[in-house]
Amino acid sequence: MTGVNGPVEDLTGRRLVVVTGASSGIGLAAAVQLACRGDQVVLVGRDPARLQAAAVRVRENSGERPELFRADFAVLDDVRRLAEQLRAAYDRIDVLANNAGAIALQPLRTVDGFEMSIQANHLAPFLLTNLLADRVGRVVVTASGAHRFGALDPDDLNKPLRDYRPMGAYGTSKQANILFTAEGARRWPDTSAYSFHPGVVRTRFANDSRLVAFGMRFMPFRSPEKGAETLVWLANQERSRLINGGYYADRRPRRPLRKAADPQLAARLWAASAKAVGLDD
Repeated sequence: MTGVNGPVEDLTGRRLVVVTGASSGIGLAAAVQLACRGDQVVLVGRDPARLQAAAVRVRENSGERPELFRADFAVLDDVRRLAEQLRAAYDRIDVLANNAGAIALQPLRTVDGFEMSIQANHLAPFLLTNLLADRVGRVVVTASGAHRFGALDPDDLNKPLRDYRPMGAYGTSKQANILFTAEGARRWPDTSAYSFHPGVVRTRFANDSRLVAFGMRFMPFRSPEKGAETLVWLANQERSRLINGGYYADRRPRRPLRKAADPQLAARLWAASAKAVGLDD
């Protein structure tokens, strides 16, 4: 539903929930849980075959047939097209779960000219959320405790490409996730926004990286279903019970490192991101 000042949440009935990165892992687990709750889920993924397989799993578990949209977050024109398709299909989106993510073992530059992690994990969801902001009631962003490895410089979003370290680039993008969420909550008072750390989750995301998969053998890890619990909880909780712009882990508010909680840095990141994706006008 839409109010005078923008979208109004309705947690009492069937909701429309868009989940990006929904082909596997946390995104797929969250989509299944939300569909079983009775929500109408929309799955966004990069690979058509995996997206179809995810839809089958959601339907088998919940009896609900999800809508599917393909988009590659390494291509900003794909994100723009996705936003147009979602706007044409739905007059409201109760929850937008920005969950899609990537980690690159080597320095990669996208077709748009940005380091892969900062684009796929931050700039793409930043663009998508801005293009849908007038009809989204709640935003949930999959961040990470890996933000501790971040060294964000809004004046040079491609800085990780020099002296490249995979976890440094990934951590920088996760630092950006937390800052974006807090600044979005400030700029959009009628839209609630939350970020969260899912824990160390053994998913296809990690299996694609031998280095990450090797490291995870020596770390406590959880299932995608466990990792998705906080996402689903944040999507369902009454707004009055949550901290708008807050960062959560295991369904509890947590304090991110200072570099991910600096409001001036968040404002600078917003301006730099808007310019990078062509929204500064």
